[in-house]
Amino acid sequence: MRRTIRVFSVLLALFCTAEVVSAQDIGRGVPTGQANGFQLQQNYPNPFNPETTIPFSLGEDLFVDGRPAVVSVRIFNILSQLVAHPVALGHPSGEGIELDQIEYTQPGRYEAFWDGTDQMGRQVASGIYLMQMTVNGVSATRKMYVMK
Repeated sequence: MRRTIRVFSVLLALFCTAEVVSAQDIGRGVPTGQANGFQLQQNYPNPFNPETTIPFSLGEDLFVDGRPAVVSVRIFNILSQLVAHPVALGHPSGEGIELDQIEYTQPGRYEAFWDGTDQMGRQVASGIYLMQMTVNGVSATRKMYVMK
């Protein structure tokens, strides 16, 4: 029974992404969202305990019309339940802003930080989590692993 649940969990993680990403691409750390003007890179360290950094890049083509890019990063568990929003590092408005509908006005490489806690401040359990980045309504998803 446990093996069946594990297999189902892995399959669910592979097929619950907002963007089609092959298992080989995820394993190699190929950036997702690249064709949409942004890149969600693999978090590091991965696996991690208890905190991780999530790098991402916003391309120049997101800013050609002079409007800012609206960025959200969300962490989901394997059941697609929202666990947390990481915080922005190096954002022009200041450090530690929750990455939920945050505006970026310039292209570049940025980072988010997640301390491994849920929305109630409790440490999450070991397992597979999905980080989803949405930029101007377009999403990319990657897997990450918490190991205790």
